[in-house]
Amino acid sequence: MKIDKLGAWRRSHYSADISPELDGQEVIVFGWVQEIRDLGGLRFVILQDKNGQLQITIHKNKVVAEVVEKAKTLQKQYSIGVKGKVKTMKNAPGGVEIVPNELRIFSVSEQPLPLDITGRTKAEIDVRLDARVLDLRREENQAIFRIQHAALQAVRAFLSKQGFMEVFTPRIIVSATEGGAALFPVAYFTREAFLAQSPQLYKEQLSLDFEKVFEIGPFFRAEESHTRRHLSEFISVDIEQAFANAEDVMNVLEELIHDVCKYVADNCKRELELLGHKIVVPEIPFKRLTYREILEELENEKIHINWGEDIPTAAYRVLGKLHPYYYFITDWPTKAKAFYIKPNDDNPELSEGFDLMWHWVELSSGGARIHDKELLMKRLAEQGLSTESFKTHLATFDYGMPPHAGWGLGLARMVMVLTGVKNIREVVLFPRDQFRLTP
Repeated sequence: MKIDKLGAWRRSHYSADISPELDGQEVIVFGWVQEIRDLGGLRFVILQDKNGQLQITIHKNKVVAEVVEKAKTLQKQYSIGVKGKVKTMKNAPGGVEIVPNELRIFSVSEQPLPLDITGRTKAEIDVRLDARVLDLRREENQAIFRIQHAALQAVRAFLSKQGFMEVFTPRIIVSATEGGAALFPVAYFTREAFLAQSPQLYKEQLSLDFEKVFEIGPFFRAEESHTRRHLSEFISVDIEQAFANAEDVMNVLEELIHDVCKYVADNCKRELELLGHKIVVPEIPFKRLTYREILEELENEKIHINWGEDIPTAAYRVLGKLHPYYYFITDWPTKAKAFYIKPNDDNPELSEGFDLMWHWVELSSGGARIHDKELLMKRLAEQGLSTESFKTHLATFDYGMPPHAGWGLGLARMVMVLTGVKNIREVVLFPRDQFRLTP
């Protein structure tokens, strides 16, 4: 088959721009063949571009013979260009169609395709992920990432308005950021290094310089959890704020969630409609429940958890039914939190750490940080961590480290909430987990 050149053609309109008001106007559109319906002397080609779908109508008695013959060779996922006139057509998508006077085929696709790009024939998620770029041709899947894009726009706008500065910290580190967390080793010239599982220590240090910082970037955890909400590589939204306590940054977090939900609800109506999902913009402030109150609630549900233990997934599911909204869990036992989380001044057995929950899913974890070097060294020893491994971090506490607090928010989990998608792998373009390293 002859492949056409782009030549001097340039797009005049996207599919979403073609409206009945353009009736009779000549346009040039580009995209991919999403579907073909052949009715003998009448052929309908559904073209899909980044903004939606458009009907190309080819009537053998009303279109030049060259276009009719070329259209007969089209298959799903061919990349094409069409020059033609807009015609109002009530039954066509958007109420318009294009009657072509020229058709160019820029590339072909192997048939049969490994997936049905219309989505009518369902495929298992692993099959879809194996052909991920093709899977992303579906409008519903594209809607997920347009919502993610909008959410990130809202996050950056909100934090910038609040006086936070965006920073970028290293992904290759010499030792664990958080004690006990599994690390991916990296061959770093003549030494061994690791992929960072959090920007925690760096963002703490930068609060000494810039007071209010945030970072959005990838991090890595070599955990063997294989669930619908865990990945080995993930995007985290992190903040750190100087001269602040846990309540201060909890306020920032709930206001951020509120703003993001409202922005997506207002600006992604088509995407949400494609997904069949409605966003309820939450009222603030969010409910605060202490760790002790949570244990008491679970005890009432015949679920016993010893003081100081983490809350298992089954118990969280019960909590999700009791609290089907956003809520904070505060006042965690100090021993249950990372070494850098500040113990409560009045009761050191309790920490100033918190988790933000949505139903039963943890979205964010944070708290006030220890800014006293001696106390931090004590907490490292209590958790069996070597102060030598953290000597560069500890050195910054000799430079006037201020009281500070912060949190980290899992972007993919937040996108799950915004889209209603149940598997985290569907809200990541190319997910990485214990079993998947390609594509």
